[in-house]
Amino acid sequence: MCHDDDKLMQRTAAGDEVAFRQLVARWEQPVMAFLVHMLGSVEEAEDLAQDTFLKVYDQAAKYQGAGRFRSWLLRIAGNKARSTLRRRKILRWVNFDLTSHDQAAPGDDPGQSLERQEAVDRVQAAVARLPERQRAAVVLKRFQGLSYQEIADVMDITTPAVESLLQRAAQGLRRQLGSTFGPEARKEKS
Repeated sequence: MCHDDDKLMQRTAAGDEVAFRQLVARWEQPVMAFLVHMLGSVEEAEDLAQDTFLKVYDQAAKYQGAGRFRSWLLRIAGNKARSTLRRRKILRWVNFDLTSHDQAAPGDDPGQSLERQEAVDRVQAAVARLPERQRAAVVLKRFQGLSYQEIADVMDITTPAVESLLQRAAQGLRRQLGSTFGPEARKEKS
């Protein structure tokens, strides 16, 4: 798929609008998911996704492929998100698309569903309190499924810096959540 994206970018640079529409169709959902997680607003994410793809179109001739389109695209989206967050100066976190958590699983009683939703809410609130760069690394790893190297490319940092951000994020989440999700909590439920 990487080389397909590079070919589509070459065609886009040559003015092929069909190729550009194919790129947008392929990458619109991942970009939207990333921006929603970063901004906490679907409306803002839609605007920034559109801005992101406009920049992709404008920069198509300058794109240096090598199979790194996803990293390049998410770096553009991330820069736009960070600019918006800096302007807003309020860091929020959106509820993830948890439609699967909204309905009880077969055999679940309402109390179990409520407990599960409360746990999800606590984790979301804890992630929202992480510093911006740690939160971005967590979103890219957990929700976008990027490798450490891809995260490094997107955030324009080194792979060891990504590892450090994720480690500090995990420590921060453990501090915030306490034993709620630790080994002791699992023993109590057994």
